[in-house]
Amino acid sequence: MKKIFLILVLLFTITNSSAQKKEVCIIKTSLGDIIVELYPKKAPITVANFLKYVDAHLYDNTTFFRSVTLNNQPKDSVKIEVIQGGEVDSTKVFAAIPLERTSQTGVLHKNGAISMARDKPDSATCSFFICINDQPSLDFGGKRNKDGQGFAAFGKVTKGMDVVKKIQLLAPNNDQYFKPSVVILSIIRKQ
Repeated sequence: MKKIFLILVLLFTITNSSAQKKEVCIIKTSLGDIIVELYPKKAPITVANFLKYVDAHLYDNTTFFRSVTLNNQPKDSVKIEVIQGGEVDSTKVFAAIPLERTSQTGVLHKNGAISMARDKPDSATCSFFICINDQPSLDFGGKRNKDGQGFAAFGKVTKGMDVVKKIQLLAPNNDQYFKPSVVILSIIRKQ
């Protein structure tokens, strides 16, 4: 009886610890580190996709290349604030993933949210963005995209928003793309 009890306790401990496992990544940039916590239980497809690029080191030596500020969106009636990065060599991009809508995941585009960039639904591959301030227009039903499907948020910045804001400030008032871009030295899983 004691052996069965010990086995059950051991199984519970193993199951419980893996269920609570957090996925944390460090985005090392030329301006400093950004630490993000990912939500694999809420957005499993999107997190798995991001980690596939991380584990293959495909984000190494990519860049943050775009900063959308309130001042550089003259043609957009719905203004947002994000920095975007992670464009991978087109010959190494994995297949696009299904869109995990915020209405399904509950992961909203709040200040510091990390999310996948996309053109149309189910087209996200490697490029991602980080929100500066709350961006509800990027959630399901939001007005930023005419399709109203929103974007797939899958985690949040837990440390390094000061670095995110430094990157945001590099964009000139009239252009979202800046040169030189900010180098993403690597993105690694935090052990």
